[in-house]
Amino acid sequence: MSTVAPSRPVVRQTGLLTWLFLLNAAILTVYAGFIVILVPDQIARIDEQNKVANLAIVMTASSIATIIIHPLIGALSDRTRSRLGRRAPWMLLGGATGALFTVLLAGAGTIWAVCLYWILMMLCVNSVATVGSAIVPDRFAKERLGVASAVVALGIFVGMGAGVALAGLAVNSIGIGYAAFGIGFLIVCVLFVVFNRDFSSREMHREPFSWRAFFASFWVSPRRYPDFWWAFAGRFFLILAYQSVQSYLLYILRDYIGLSDAESTGVSTLITAVMLIGALVTTYFCGRISDRTGRRKVFVFVSSLIMAVSLLIPLLLPSLTGMFALAAVFGVGYGIYMSVDTALMNEVLPAADQAAKDLGILNIATALPQAFTPALVGVLILLSGGYSAVFIAGIVFAVLGALTVIPIRSVR
Repeated sequence: MSTVAPSRPVVRQTGLLTWLFLLNAAILTVYAGFIVILVPDQIARIDEQNKVANLAIVMTASSIATIIIHPLIGALSDRTRSRLGRRAPWMLLGGATGALFTVLLAGAGTIWAVCLYWILMMLCVNSVATVGSAIVPDRFAKERLGVASAVVALGIFVGMGAGVALAGLAVNSIGIGYAAFGIGFLIVCVLFVVFNRDFSSREMHREPFSWRAFFASFWVSPRRYPDFWWAFAGRFFLILAYQSVQSYLLYILRDYIGLSDAESTGVSTLITAVMLIGALVTTYFCGRISDRTGRRKVFVFVSSLIMAVSLLIPLLLPSLTGMFALAAVFGVGYGIYMSVDTALMNEVLPAADQAAKDLGILNIATALPQAFTPALVGVLILLSGGYSAVFIAGIVFAVLGALTVIPIRSVR
C-alpha cells in the first residue's frame, strides 16, 4: 500500500502567495548577501593573496554538503507526522539553527572556521528551501503553478537584490550585520508557519520505515521518468551559467574591470539591482501567460538563449558599462526562466506523495553547480590568466540549458 497524498487544505491562495514571496525573499537574501559580498570579503580579509583558491574551497565544500541535504530533508519531511503538518517542523528547526550558525560565522577568524560555520549555516538554509519548495505542489492546482512559480521567482529576485544591498551596508560591521541576517531569516520562517497553518499529518498513512526502502526511494529511473532528468539537466546548466559569473562577481569587478575594493562592493549592489529590475519586468507577466497557454518549454528555451547572448557583452565591452548591460539583459532572460521553472519542475514529478523528496533531488541541480563552479572558475582563471574564459563557459552552459528542454514530452 502506498502513501496517499493528502488533499490540499482550503487556503487563501493570495495570502499564501504573499508569504511564499516573503519566504523565498528571505532565503535568497541570505544566499545572495553571503555568497556575493560577505563570505568573499571575509575570506579576502583573512588571506588576500589566496582569496580565489580559498573561496573555491569554502563554496565547493558547502555545496557538496547541500547536495546531500536537499533530498534527505525532503524525504524526512514527506514522512513527518505531526500536528503542525509535514513541512512546518523542519522550517522552524532550519530557521532557528540557521540563525545560530549565522552568528557563529561572524566570529570565524580562519579559513577553516569560515568553512565549517558556512557549511552548517547552508545546510539549515537549504533545509528551509527544500520544504518550502514542496508547499507549491502541496497546495496549488496545476492550473495555478505558473502564477505560483512567478511569485516564487519574484521573491528570489527581490531577495537577491536585498541581500547584496544589505550585505554592502553590513560589510564593515560584521557582527551586527551577520546577526541581523540570521534573526531576519528566523522571523520570516516563524511567521510563515504561524500565518499559513498546515493541516495535521498525524493521521496520514505511512509505510513502516526501512533503511533499504528509504535509500532506494532516492533513485528515480531515467527510463521510466526521462522528463524528470531532462528538467534536472536544464536547471543544472542554467544555474551553472548564472553561478559562473555571480559567484565571482566581486573579484570580476576588482580584477577584470579594475575597480577598487571599496568601489566593487557598492557596484555589486547596483549591478544586482539592475539584474533584479530586468527580471521583475518579465517574471510575473510570463508566469501568467504560461498558465493561460499551458506552455512552459518555450519560455525556458528563449530565456536560455537570452542569457547566452548577455554573457557575450563583457567579452566585447570589458568595462563597467558592459557589466551593467550584462546585468540588464541577463536579468530579462533569468526572469523569464524563473517564471516557469517551478511550474515545469512540479509537472515532471514522479509521485505526488513524495514531492519534497523529488523536489529535493531536483534542487541538487541548483546545489551541484554551486559545488564545483568555484573550483571550475578558479581553474579557468588560473589557466587562462583572466576572466574571459568564465564568460565563454557561461555562454556554453546557457546554450546547453536551452537544448535540454527540447526532449521533454510530458510538458508543453
